[in-house]
Amino acid sequence: MAETPATLKDAVMASPGPRTPKEAGLLAAKGFAMGTADIIPGVSGGTIAFITGIYGQLLAAINSVNGAALKALLKFDLKGLFAQVHVRFLVVLLFGIGTAVISTARLMHYLMDEHPVPTWALFFGLILASALVVGREVEGATKPANVAGVVLGAVGAYVFVGLIPVETPTAPWFLFLSGMIAICAMILPGLSGSFLLLILGKYAYVTGAIKDPFAAGSLLIIVTFGAGAVVGLLGFSRILGWLLEHFRPLTMAVLTGFMIGALRKVWPYKEVLETTVIRGKVKVLRDANVLPDTFDSQAMLALGLMVAGFLVVLALERIAGGSKAEA
Repeated sequence: MAETPATLKDAVMASPGPRTPKEAGLLAAKGFAMGTADIIPGVSGGTIAFITGIYGQLLAAINSVNGAALKALLKFDLKGLFAQVHVRFLVVLLFGIGTAVISTARLMHYLMDEHPVPTWALFFGLILASALVVGREVEGATKPANVAGVVLGAVGAYVFVGLIPVETPTAPWFLFLSGMIAICAMILPGLSGSFLLLILGKYAYVTGAIKDPFAAGSLLIIVTFGAGAVVGLLGFSRILGWLLEHFRPLTMAVLTGFMIGALRKVWPYKEVLETTVIRGKVKVLRDANVLPDTFDSQAMLALGLMVAGFLVVLALERIAGGSKAEA
């Protein structure tokens, strides 16, 4: 049985994490790289964790936020909480991730508002390649059960994203749910939490709050979303972890199909079918995917960005594979 730390400082210092300022700076830099990836749909922060060699530590830190930690928190037992949770690792890593997310969200929001077609084209290429990356994780991909998993995942996602309205609720319960779902991507290299937010129609809404956190209502959005992420970390991610441990090939097959089917949501060319006006602003209720009218310079740019996004993810996956082999 581990010895109980005598003081709060002892509990913090005993937890896994950087021991020197240099180690802390390096971990924060890795967190910054993960945060930059996390804000870009189709690029997985988990993949960056693989590349930078901290994926195992990340999983251990996530698993340290468990029932024992929650029990200590409810008892206001900070010493017990910090002795359980990998607090030094998480604080430094989350500092890097948070810094990247805040600094990158403004850029992504600008690109989606001012250059929607090229931006969505880039997302499409990133996510298409990510589906391929996840698909490579399916052992025995040609087995009937796994093929069926891909097909069911693709069909289910295609139908599901078609049922999701363009404008999804901004109510706290939906933000909370979005946080719960998006956080699951943390344990899956290849799957992007931002991609899940795109499917739920909350990517622009959440990044808009992050880019201007002190605007009216932004803090409530961030806190609600963050609370959902914490609950998801304690619940959904553990269920997903159990599925990966016991039914990994089938789980990855279904996820692969899900990502393929959900590409319907991120196709860059849309035709607006129905709109409404809410508080003086035009809101899109329904749209449909279309092909570009002409293959002009913007269409060429969109195609080029699709290809570029596809190649970037494959390059990252190749580097991550090399890092994993060396570990």
